Amino acid sequence: MKAKVFGIGFHKTATTSLAKALTHLGYRVTGPNGVDNPNIADEVYDIAFRLVNEFDAFQDNPWPLLYKELDQHWPGSKFVLTIRPTERWINSIVDHFGKNETPMREWIYGVGYPQGNEHVYVARYERHNREVADYFKQRRGDLLTLRITEGEGWEKLCPFLGKEIPAVPFPFANSLSERRKSHKRENNYFRRTWNKIDRRARKLIAG
Repeated sequence: MKAKVFGIGFHKTATTSLAKALTHLGYRVTGPNGVDNPNIADEVYDIAFRLVNEFDAFQDNPWPLLYKELDQHWPGSKFVLTIRPTERWINSIVDHFGKNETPMREWIYGVGYPQGNEHVYVARYERHNREVADYFKQRRGDLLTLRITEGEGWEKLCPFLGKEIPAVPFPFANSLSERRKSHKRENNYFRRTWNKIDRRARKLIAG
């Protein structure tokens, strides 16, 4: 049975890219999980432990907060800590979530939205990364720190997992630039659609 792979980097550290990469390597991937569950703090272990029996790899929330328990219950697992520079991380978090609240972020940070609470989010993010590094400091073969947003990819991930490097580009995904391009495409689509409707309406009014 292949070792479980747990992505334990916080959201907005290229977790989507990691999920796509693991999927390409043949893992059954899940995450994020339980984001909108109002009882996530009480139910997270039941949810997580059930999913571990159903999938091979895990990323985004709630997995970063469970790494110690996962390590204890599934010895021999591999852990991937995705990180990015703090300033870029918090900017991405605020840009993506703003003042939108979720029970998951309330559980992780103590406050459900990042805008106006940047210092709280940054402190939690940096503490998590320090604690993970400290926990695995005597077991370097079990933890990979991966900086996907800075260009790291197959060349680090595949040797860590004992996989051959695929002959395809690493799947960088869900970046701010990509989201902006997507929004631009959507806006252009709606603008073209509206113009068509407007022209038809004008013709009908003109008789």
